[in-house]
Amino acid sequence: MSEAKEKAQAVSAQANPLLRPWQTPFETPPFAEIAPEMFLPAFEQAFADHAAEIAAITHDPSQPDFDNTITAIERSGKLLTKVSAVFHALVSAHSSPALLEVDKEVSLRMARHWNPIMMNAVLFGRIAQLYERRATLGLTGERLRLLERTYTRFHRAGAGLDEAAKTRMAEINERLAHLGTTFSHHLLGDEQEWSMELGEADRDGLSESFVAAARAAAEERGLSGKAIVTLSRSFVEPFLKTSARRDLREKVYKAFIARGDNGNANDNNATIVEILALREESARLLGYPTFAAYRLEDSMAKTPQAVRGLLERVWKPARERALKDRDALQDMIVEEGGNFALAPWDWRYYAEKLRQAKANFDDAAIKPYLSLDHMIEAAFDCATHLFGLTFEERKDVPVWHPDVRVWEVRDRTGKHKALFYGDYFARPSKRSGAWMTSLRDQQRLDGEVAPVILNVCNFSKGTEGEPSLLSPDDARTLFHEFGHGLHGMLSDVLFPSLSGTSVFTDFVELPSQLYEHWQEQPQVLRQFARHYQTGEPLPDDLLQRFLAARKFNQGFATVEFLASALLDLEFHTQPASASADVRAFEQRELEKIGMPAEIAMRHRPQQFGHIFSGDHYAAGYYSYMWSEVMDADAFGAFEEAGNIFDPAVAGRLHRDIYSSGGSRDPEEAYIAFRGREPEADALLRRRGLLDVPEAA
Repeated sequence: MSEAKEKAQAVSAQANPLLRPWQTPFETPPFAEIAPEMFLPAFEQAFADHAAEIAAITHDPSQPDFDNTITAIERSGKLLTKVSAVFHALVSAHSSPALLEVDKEVSLRMARHWNPIMMNAVLFGRIAQLYERRATLGLTGERLRLLERTYTRFHRAGAGLDEAAKTRMAEINERLAHLGTTFSHHLLGDEQEWSMELGEADRDGLSESFVAAARAAAEERGLSGKAIVTLSRSFVEPFLKTSARRDLREKVYKAFIARGDNGNANDNNATIVEILALREESARLLGYPTFAAYRLEDSMAKTPQAVRGLLERVWKPARERALKDRDALQDMIVEEGGNFALAPWDWRYYAEKLRQAKANFDDAAIKPYLSLDHMIEAAFDCATHLFGLTFEERKDVPVWHPDVRVWEVRDRTGKHKALFYGDYFARPSKRSGAWMTSLRDQQRLDGEVAPVILNVCNFSKGTEGEPSLLSPDDARTLFHEFGHGLHGMLSDVLFPSLSGTSVFTDFVELPSQLYEHWQEQPQVLRQFARHYQTGEPLPDDLLQRFLAARKFNQGFATVEFLASALLDLEFHTQPASASADVRAFEQRELEKIGMPAEIAMRHRPQQFGHIFSGDHYAAGYYSYMWSEVMDADAFGAFEEAGNIFDPAVAGRLHRDIYSSGGSRDPEEAYIAFRGREPEADALLRRRGLLDVPEAA
């Protein structure tokens, strides 16, 4: 018996807070009372309850109707949803060896629980009867949408397969659940095990705020009095941009791109090979030629060809811009007397120098004006202007770490709308990246249920007396994740499975990426970008230089993203056997598209958690760019109105995009907001890639 199981049995006889009603403000999780060993018994109870609820629906002797089948499914599994939300929030944001051990067990048990439900022939028969008669049921709007989505979800899970195929599909799902967990644990392991100490001689070019954050990171790891660089992107990117020590840039860069690819116990190559083979097999069981064909059928894009068309349309001008920039950076190296060729660990450093020379702007100049607290205020204030929301910090709501903050969100009438948790700082117990999730989703099926929304980031923490200062990229990330948060907080639907971000993957990034636009608006920056020491507003000259510099280095940024998106597509459209050697496949595909050697993909396969820690973005990483076509076009509605907070446009945005969740077709929702389909050239204009001249 595993240690996790032994502890679970020991706690099962005790009062388990996960199984009790929560006597906390807003019935939020009492995190201080929850220990890792409490999760398995809670999941056991939740699985049993849910299975009994599904059995009652399945064996209902009455003829299937919307209420006794579709609504009943919606009402089922409340305890499982509750326990899962707390568990997965902690595994991602504040893990421990004990919690990660439980995670291995839970991921397998979760697959074993859901397989017989999603492939239940009798249950699917009830759903299919309703789906086939949907035109005669008198269903409209959200109810009709829910029936269609429920049928699609069960059908795509294999509910219509024969018994042999169902058995194999269940085996595949269990194995994929295990492999996805393994991938993320490996990645976290490599990130936790590596750090680089910064001695006094190692700090050339680094800002005081960066060194302060490096000291805070060392303190977090029990290295008091030292300063370290970790493999958090919030450390790596500014270090590569500002460190004058080329040898250390190379060391940090190589460690960063080697995560999960070190040939050690955390190596992810074999995991990737098996994941791709199993995904291909599952797609073929369901009648699709490739996993990408299966995945994209249920998206806005519909086909791999449509995705490739968009990515290749942007790739050509982005690559040409990047090659021109590469030549300019190499010229700068030569002018400075350097006798080396530009390398990937040099790009950000010399690009920053070139930006200072051409645009007279560098991130270090603006960071003192972008304190975390002020940017949070800015994000909140924009939500107040657009949607009438107000935010009041609450100190009485339990949190999972002392750094976590909580706000109560009210609508324009003063009514409670949501709770919002912000967990902003990097720490060893947190996986890398930034994300939004929820502890409770909005619904109105059985009374008003207000959402509980989380934003988790990995910003560098300030030291005592010094605030956390954000780079422009960090500030954009904060607004991006808050845009996702608003999608959850503003949700106004009847059914839980259509709530908030429960939309197509290539639509879910629209609310988040659209919200980024407000972060860089002059009237927002003039109000909230204030010097952390003097309180002085951002000087107009610096503001204008910042705005002018926004499109600088967009060739690089677009190429590193597109290379990852194209590789994701190739992994899932080519036969799995083609990628049996992951490194060779990666190299071959990058050569095929003419990837500049001086630029690395944003995510190499071995650390590509978006597509391998689970399958949410598998064959779907393109979604960020698909959504960017819409977000660039959507912000144009405010620009055309001559007011970035125009009430009429904001009202449509609220109604048609942010509050409607998955209750309507996304294309229909977008057209309702904008009055037409999006124009793809808006993306190229935003990135400054229209009419890019040919590279030499």
